Amino acid sequence: MMDDASSSCSSSSGYQSSAGGAADGRPQKTPCQHPSHNGDLAEDFVVVDRVEGQSPQRFPQRRWSSSIPRVRYSTSRPDEAVDIAMGESGLAAAEPLTVGEMMQRTVVRVPHHVALRYKISGGSWRDVTYRDYYRQCLSAAKSFLKLGVEPFTAVVIAGSNSVQWHVSALGAIFAGGLSCGVHTAIGREELFGMARKVRATVAVVENYSLMSTLLTGKTRGQLPELKAIVQYNGALHEEHPNLYDWEDFMRLGCEMSTVEMEHRMSQTQANHCAALVYTPGTTGDPKVVMLSHDNLTWSAKALVQSYKAVEFGSEHTVAYLPLSHIAAQISDIYLAVTVATTVHFAQPDALKGSLGQTLKEVRPTVFYGVPMVYGRIMECVQETCTEMGWAKRAVSGWAMKIGLEGNMNKQSKVPLPWGWSVANCVLFKRVQRELGFQRCKIFAVGGAITRTEVYHYLMSLNIPVMNFYGM
Repeated sequence: MMDDASSSCSSSSGYQSSAGGAADGRPQKTPCQHPSHNGDLAEDFVVVDRVEGQSPQRFPQRRWSSSIPRVRYSTSRPDEAVDIAMGESGLAAAEPLTVGEMMQRTVVRVPHHVALRYKISGGSWRDVTYRDYYRQCLSAAKSFLKLGVEPFTAVVIAGSNSVQWHVSALGAIFAGGLSCGVHTAIGREELFGMARKVRATVAVVENYSLMSTLLTGKTRGQLPELKAIVQYNGALHEEHPNLYDWEDFMRLGCEMSTVEMEHRMSQTQANHCAALVYTPGTTGDPKVVMLSHDNLTWSAKALVQSYKAVEFGSEHTVAYLPLSHIAAQISDIYLAVTVATTVHFAQPDALKGSLGQTLKEVRPTVFYGVPMVYGRIMECVQETCTEMGWAKRAVSGWAMKIGLEGNMNKQSKVPLPWGWSVANCVLFKRVQRELGFQRCKIFAVGGAITRTEVYHYLMSLNIPVMNFYGM
């Protein structure tokens, strides 16, 4: 487990409902009293959002334990804890945090804030609040327990970006298992090999084609540890003892004790493995990388501090990249939960042409892309420019020179050049509005090398792209 993060997010006090309520009718929250920290696991629970007629939501809470068995800073075994390199000040000294704790804190702060937005068959947007998001993750976790997911065993997830993908990943982690995203654009034997290598206990797939592929591997004895397959889109085309559609899967854990679920979550530590990620395989066969809870949560917090423009509860992003890639997971799941971002799901054919329309609808404040996507944006603008008359091309050319110079000046903390405001009005705002970027404050790229030409061209349009390093 390669835990190269220095630490993870600092922990805040838990909260519990008091007898009285706030002036606006919402439940008043008062700090819980934690047992004195002596290096051992200390547990208690918090109750948030007590709603009339509903059971209160209980969160298992505990402090970081420095005494659990662990090996240095890395391990090749998913069931071994690692040590965490801590600094003496700043972000490096922040208390390590599990993925569950990260989400709980956001749910406590903004339970009714919209976490996820999605469309069904091109209809209107549907919303999932952070409280409902968390509850769905807990339900999925209970169902995984019912299917036999043990601590540190893998749940393979294959499909396009969706609510079900997010819920499956977090549910697997809450259950003490390991989420493992697998790219869908691979052959049957490669899929067998990836699922077999991580010894998948459960597989969650998007459609019948993927379901059929894994079922074939199971019946052939190629996936001996696989206990169940869940299909989250479409109807099942055949009956089998351990095949489930999404609705049936989510109902599995209804009879499971909440205490058992809380116990499993309370046993999870920040230096435990949380996720398995396959490398792209550009220089050989894909390899499995183990990431700890701390690696994921600390990386998200570090990005928040790096991108100082990010505001808690105010950001919107579009999820469209394959979640088998770690950068997409950090951006769309862990970073989003850390700052209560509203994640809008693009259509499955986003990279085939529908992404542009989604961006215009959503108008994201944060946008993450791979070099190919930014290259397409550049080509799109270039095609538009070739259709302009000579006068507009001349004005645009002048404005683009101002844009490139101005963004270079920003990096060097030098005043903007003369004419910036004019260029902003005649070109920058128009281009950004046409692309759906009029609200976007952060443009990030990762996953491969981006050509300098692309950076400079987009900077000339006042679209400065920053790198996601280590993704």
